[in-house]
This record gives sequence, structure tokens and C-alpha cells, in this order.
Amino acid sequence: MRMIGAICVVALLSGAIPAMAQDHEGSKPRARALGVLFDGTPGALNAITDVAGVTVGHTTLISGEGKLQVGNGPVRTGVTAILPRGKDSMSNPVFAGWFSQNGNGEMTGTTWVEKSGFLEGPVMITNTHSVGVVRDAVIQWRVARQEPDPTGYWWSLPVVAETWDGWLNDINGFHVKPEHVFHAIDSAAAGPVPEGSVGGGTGMICNEFKGGIGTASRKVAEKPGAYSVGVLVQCNYGLRPNLRIAGVPVGVEIPEYPAYGGKFSQDERGSIIVVVATDAPLVAHQLQRLARRVSLGLGRMGSLSGNGSGDIFIAFSTANSGAASSQGLTQITMLPNDRMDPVLAGTVQATEEAIVNAMVAAETMTGADDHKVIALPHDKLRAVLRKYNRLAQ
Repeated sequence: MRMIGAICVVALLSGAIPAMAQDHEGSKPRARALGVLFDGTPGALNAITDVAGVTVGHTTLISGEGKLQVGNGPVRTGVTAILPRGKDSMSNPVFAGWFSQNGNGEMTGTTWVEKSGFLEGPVMITNTHSVGVVRDAVIQWRVARQEPDPTGYWWSLPVVAETWDGWLNDINGFHVKPEHVFHAIDSAAAGPVPEGSVGGGTGMICNEFKGGIGTASRKVAEKPGAYSVGVLVQCNYGLRPNLRIAGVPVGVEIPEYPAYGGKFSQDERGSIIVVVATDAPLVAHQLQRLARRVSLGLGRMGSLSGNGSGDIFIAFSTANSGAASSQGLTQITMLPNDRMDPVLAGTVQATEEAIVNAMVAAETMTGADDHKVIALPHDKLRAVLRKYNRLAQ
């Protein structure tokens, strides 16, 4: 058994399911604690779970070391589940919209999200070569634990997204199994969200530092109520020279030990998946607009969305419960377009902070063939921000 922060991760030498603690990694600072400056006001948890009803679960797979032996490891991967309405996500769909900033990646199920306007079930995130098994396992989970839809059909088009972790992980060993998907869904909880090298983000690299899972939220002051916007990212994108944090060229200032042995610094070879949640009463076309605003948050970080990057985003609203009912007429509420600006701004701001939180939480990792990816050094980050007068006092 290996301890990473407050998360208990079992090395899967025998294929056992890891016991994942869902409590917050109290020993790990987040970006704000380091003095990074951000726009906007976060929610109580500064996490996607500030949107009431949203739950998140991870299964993290870490085992083996040394030379890559396909099928045996080293293993540095996992799966993450985001459930818009907790366990009711299968039976009570949410309005949703999606956007592909750059399509060198995969997010299954989005054809029906676009045409129907609804997300039916969880959003799952894993590695590139495990999308199929995760998709099928979500259907298995539903058949085993849920009822058919109101018309009596067993019918699912799960939303499963990916980024590539093959530099650190035995990606062609297909180590993600159905039981790992079941565990991520069954263990999904409200409250603080573990970040960094966890779940689907275990083997990911961001701006040639260690990447992974990150989250953040914003309070949105909007009459007649105060809404929340929450973002969760699996970040695996970016080149070191382009990295900016709080407007500061951090990647240029900290050039040491780039990932990939410094051999691929001219070519984008990663991706990012972003999930946006809100309780503002938005409908499908408005949520498409919200998903597009993620690109502006990436731009703040210096991303160019290179040809090799899969930058794919999905947004959903937990308002209008029951809107997908097939019984009679459905009445819904909708925030007017002219009053969407605070929600759009919150999405941009929370996306930026979630990415930095992922990098701050991640720890240096050595994986397949002894490839090593260093964590963003907190002391050097603070020094660079202080140099540019961008460190919070």
C-alpha cells in the first residue's frame, strides 16, 4: 500500500480494487495557499462539488516500476467519475452542451448530448486506450443497479473522455477494468475533491510538469438567486515555454527538467478534458456557450491548443430537475441570455484556477522505463510570482 497525501492507493499487483479515501488531501496546499492570485470569488470548497448534488469519485491504479513490460506495467492510470445528480444521474438527466476546441481526442456520447440537449448519466474520464472498457462498464453498472428508463428501455450512450498517459503508464496493458469503473461511480461523494495524480489524472503531464485532476468554483451573484459554477479538469496538455500562471511566464522562468526528456518540446502531445457544472438554470444552447468559454481559461494559461491536443469540454446544469420526463408537458426556467455574463466569467476564472490546482497538487512521478516527470516546484513558483509582483501578500 502506498500513501499519496491523504489518499490511500493500493498497488494493484493482484488486480484488487483500491480503497480510495474521499476526504480532502489536507497535507497538500492549493494554489491560493501558495499565494497565486486569481479573479473571482470561490465557493466554500472551491470545487465542482460546490454545485449541490454533484459528486466525484476516483479509482487510482499505481503499481510496478522500471522497464516497461506491456501487460505487466508499470501502471500509472485510473478513472474518474463526475455524477451531476449523484446516484440519480441515470434516471434524472441534466441539460448539457459540449464543445471541441481541438479534436485530437475522444468524448463519447456527445452526438446525443448535442441533439437531445441532455446528459444522461455520469461523465467519466480515463486514459486514451481505456475509453471502450469504461463506456461498457458504465452500461453494466446501470443494468446491475438501476431501472430501465420510463419507457421501459435499457438504453445508454455514456459520456467517456480521455487523455493520453503513455509516457508514464503501460497504456497498452489495458489495466483499467470494469470493477475500477464501478468503484469510481460507487465511491463518488460530495465535499472536497482529491486533486493531482489521482483517478484518470494519475499518469498525466501538464505543461511538461506533472499534471492530473484539478477543480475550482466561483460564486455567481445573479438575481433572483446566487448561483455557483464549478469546474473539474483532467489536464495533460501544454508546452513548458507557453505556461503562464497569474499572467506570469512561469514556464520560461522555470525551464528545468521538462517532460519527455526534452525531445518533444516543439510539438503538443497532450490534451485536456474539462467538465463545467452550474446550478444556474441554463438550457442546452446556453450550456454550449458555457463550454466554449473554457477555451478562454486555457488561453489565460498560455495554451495554444496545438494540433496534437484533444481539448474537449462539457457543461451541464443541475437546475430544472425532471425536465427530461416523457410524461406530458414539462415546464422549465431559464436564465435570460442578457444575464449570463457572470456565469460565463465564472467559467473562465474557475477553469484557470482548476488547472493550476491540478499542477500544485501533483507530485513528482517516475513511471514506465523510469521516465520521470517533476512536480511544479512550489518554492520556485512563489519566487517567480514575487519577481513579477504577482504574489498575494
